[in-house]
Amino acid sequence: MPIVFILNGPNLNLLGVRDPSIYGRDTLGDIEERCTGRAAALGLEIDFRQTNHEGQLVDWIQEARESADGIVLNAGALTHTSVALLDALSAAELPVVEVHLSNIFRRENFRHHSYVSLAANGVICGLGAHGYELALEAIASLIEGESDEAAL
Repeated sequence: MPIVFILNGPNLNLLGVRDPSIYGRDTLGDIEERCTGRAAALGLEIDFRQTNHEGQLVDWIQEARESADGIVLNAGALTHTSVALLDALSAAELPVVEVHLSNIFRRENFRHHSYVSLAANGVICGLGAHGYELALEAIASLIEGESDEAAL
């Protein structure tokens, strides 16, 4: 069964209590539960993680290179600042879907740029917790497409 790392960055541990008008009322635990169910329906296994530390995200992305078939990443604010995440994602050579709970393009100008997007196959933003489920559907399709290409 393909394994997908779902990686979450800084402050996402505060979901449900931090700015619910922007990020919604679902907790990260609620999102993990939704992802577990959706992944099972898609024939995927997930490894769901959160950290407030950039270096830890880089380590997990490097681990994914050897241990996973794809990455769903909500890097939080590091999306807009971290060349280190971009470099790690590029080196991972895996399908990547970037996800954001809020619509980053309806927010402050600094949030309109994403380093992560430069390495991502796609971006889902502004759909709240449901965006994670959509990201799993996209990553399943990308993994399936790679399997089809490998058979050629």
